[in-house]
Amino acid sequence: MESNCLRHRPNLPPPPFRSYGAAITTATRIRHSNSPPLKLNHRCFPSIATPSLRLNPEPVRPASSLAIVPKSASDPDAAVAGGSDLAPVPASARIFTAWDMASLWVSLVVGVPSYYLAGSLVDLGMAWWQGVATVVLANLIVLFPLVLTGVPGTRHGVPFPVLARAAFGVRGAHVPTLLRALVGCGWFGIETWIGGEAIFLLLPSALKQSASALSVVPWLGTSPLEFSCFLIFWLAQMGTILRGMDGIRELENFWATVALNIPDFTRYARSQKDQILGQAGLPVFMGAFTFLGLAVTSATEVIFGRVISDPIQLLGQIGGLSTTIVAIFGISLATITTNIAANVVAPANALVNLSPSAFTFRSGAFLTALLGIAFQPWRLLSSSESFVYTWLIGYSALMGPIGGIILADYYLVKRMELNVGALYSENPRGPYYYKKGFNVAAMAALVAGILPILPGFLDKVGILASTWEAFAAAYNNAWFVSFFVSGVVYLVLSSSQRRLKGA
Repeated sequence: MESNCLRHRPNLPPPPFRSYGAAITTATRIRHSNSPPLKLNHRCFPSIATPSLRLNPEPVRPASSLAIVPKSASDPDAAVAGGSDLAPVPASARIFTAWDMASLWVSLVVGVPSYYLAGSLVDLGMAWWQGVATVVLANLIVLFPLVLTGVPGTRHGVPFPVLARAAFGVRGAHVPTLLRALVGCGWFGIETWIGGEAIFLLLPSALKQSASALSVVPWLGTSPLEFSCFLIFWLAQMGTILRGMDGIRELENFWATVALNIPDFTRYARSQKDQILGQAGLPVFMGAFTFLGLAVTSATEVIFGRVISDPIQLLGQIGGLSTTIVAIFGISLATITTNIAANVVAPANALVNLSPSAFTFRSGAFLTALLGIAFQPWRLLSSSESFVYTWLIGYSALMGPIGGIILADYYLVKRMELNVGALYSENPRGPYYYKKGFNVAAMAALVAGILPILPGFLDKVGILASTWEAFAAAYNNAWFVSFFVSGVVYLVLSSSQRRLKGA
């Protein structure tokens, strides 16, 4: 009997990028080579319960026609790179329309960090209209690589970790996946600090006015009271992670794939037209929400005599106990669901995928939470400059090279042709095995894209006393510089590899 999950369009998933929600419920039907269709688990998540499965390494064809067959001990292609949650999405499960994709971006945009970004632009000296224009223009620019990166997800039905194997190799793809996971750890820390601020706001005034409780500890960078609130919120999340594993697992099946990059969304789109039109709404939605954040932040300067870009601090200034409690409760609940669904699941699964023998989901989640503390988010949010120039620009230097390499590989080297089956095979003779599973050209291009940004980053965080103006300018344009440098270097090295192979 056909699963009910295929008859009804599921609710849109909440954003994996610092926003709210629960998992999407979709179902896929995968056919064995010589067996009837196999209905998946009763919760209708895109996972496969059958162990020891592999994809036949055949030429490119629609994901819905790919066969999943049991491993054979005598088959040299038996090793499979990836779990069932990374399997291609068949045509029957690609149900996102353009409206669904657009609505998804609305969820992605609305959140405390996005509001904080808008307020930070005012704090850095921009007029409200300059801030709106800057955000809209930036999102228009980013829209092009977003759409281009989304094309292979829709065409082949594969998520980002699998798409990365085409350029980096079946083992080398762990590198960009782990870099993205590292960014997730940082966002986990930031969201946890926001939740800790909410707890701090509800404390009695007498306690918050205590000099000893609010005196900043130099080596820590924050006060004992604020750090305690941060730890309380951190522990609350850990309790949810370690004890509420059934709920986490339901989220995990979807978020493990969609929390990494845009192909993880577009693999569920019905067509390229749907994914392109849906993503075209990003600049509009971001501009509208930015206007709201900028307008409110600009008003705080008039009303309170100073710019308040942090919405948690703004709630503390507005007053009204009942209003504050309701607002804080909502922010706290949203922050917990966001962190667990978006910023814990992806890094934890990246660690499990890297070494299943060393990590479980539980241990991976715990390490993610510990790394969130190590990022010291209170320092990242201590000022608008540190949030924008240290954190946002800093991690864009890691994401830019990955995007440049993947786009250069897919459009200019592979000419939009992928052997989807081979992406899941660790056969040494496979086209994406390269040298022991690593593509040297991609690794070298990744390093080449990061190196020009490194001096400016070290200067910004205070490790270097000063740096050349050229390096400072490169850092301020980190995403663009790293994106194009890595893309060009990858094209040159790939061309050299082909010439050497043909010689």
